[in-house]
Amino acid sequence: MDVLTISCIMLACLAFSLGTTVWVGISLFIIGAIGFFFFTSVDPMAVMANIVWNGTSGSTMIALPLFILMGEILFKSKISENLFKGLSPWMDSLPGRLVHVNICACTLFAAVSGSSAATTATVGKITLPELLKRNYDRGLCLGSLAGAGTLGFLIPPSMVMLVYGIVADVSIGKLFIAGLAPGLILAIGFSGYVVVRCLFNPELAPRSDLAYTWDDRLKSIPLLMPVIFLIVMVLGSIYLGWATPTEAAAVGVVGSLFFAFISRSLSWEIFKSALMGSVKTSCMIMWIVAGASFLSVAVGYLGIPAAVTKYIATLGVSPYMLIAILSVMYLIMGCLLDGFSMIVMSLPIAAPLIKAAGFDPVWFGIYLVIMIELAQITPPVGFNLFVINGLVGDDLFKIARYALPSFLIMLAMTALITIYPDIVLFAPKMMLK
Repeated sequence: MDVLTISCIMLACLAFSLGTTVWVGISLFIIGAIGFFFFTSVDPMAVMANIVWNGTSGSTMIALPLFILMGEILFKSKISENLFKGLSPWMDSLPGRLVHVNICACTLFAAVSGSSAATTATVGKITLPELLKRNYDRGLCLGSLAGAGTLGFLIPPSMVMLVYGIVADVSIGKLFIAGLAPGLILAIGFSGYVVVRCLFNPELAPRSDLAYTWDDRLKSIPLLMPVIFLIVMVLGSIYLGWATPTEAAAVGVVGSLFFAFISRSLSWEIFKSALMGSVKTSCMIMWIVAGASFLSVAVGYLGIPAAVTKYIATLGVSPYMLIAILSVMYLIMGCLLDGFSMIVMSLPIAAPLIKAAGFDPVWFGIYLVIMIELAQITPPVGFNLFVINGLVGDDLFKIARYALPSFLIMLAMTALITIYPDIVLFAPKMMLK
């Protein structure tokens, strides 16, 4: 049986498995086992034992539950609530006023949580009631939160970057450094859109009776310091080479516990809840990574990546056309799959193509993260849309329509880093010489 037929059979089996609501991790193991059992002479159980251990026991994987735990502690403590109070006096004078708190709070919280859904949920719980109570435009509020919440994946530390680095064998430190500039540019783009909209229509963000003074702004700085200090501790230690991502994650957990304690929002119940939340999320991600590693090995044994690479090479497409094709593929995948599944299911095919086209794997990691960000706000499986739907009850597709400007801004960002890859690669080259 030729490689194309085998590929079609495995894709059909995977689509059927996912369509019947089988968990993604289990689906990946099942399809990998089918590939080994029916199309090779290799014992799938022997391979599975080795792959599961090697895929989840590395020291790098320790950083994953630690970063998740740090985000859970911040999510359940008063630190995130203080973030809104601290940012409000500084944002109120800009066109768009407190809508910018959505974006700025997401940017700061993303730098300590590593999760898009956690960033959206945490910031949304705090900002949306305040903004809607003050008669801010609903579409602008929900759309800005949906877009800015995705920064939890791009601004380091990022769970998605960790998974990509592990699966693709790329330096996680370099990925973290590379993601910072595109993340900040995206945040500025989101805020720029809000400014332009509100300059043309100031009624979208009406002025409140409350006027902030410089004294109010100065007094708000202590409320921002815990998050800023954590960002400096975690990212600064990685960028300066003082700590590995795993060590920095441990420092972040200790720091988040300390600030939760001094803000008097750390109880035994909150600590237990944070631990359970991090265990559940970590197990889910590791299960997907293990299943994907197993499927990747099966796909490699069957020669599918090599055949696909050879076929596309015969088409003679340019590197830019290759990125366009991959972008369409990822946009379609993003409508159906979560970000972790997108990474581990596509890399066996995409990685050889990218390497053959001459793209840097660090650059491709950031490109892929942005594509996953787009998936967070595309129905029917857009996790940020689910989070906001749970917060305000609006229809999923209506929220997606509100988030369309953010979607277009992220598409433009993808084109920008493709044309000017140094936006991504400049910092890693400079800081890790």
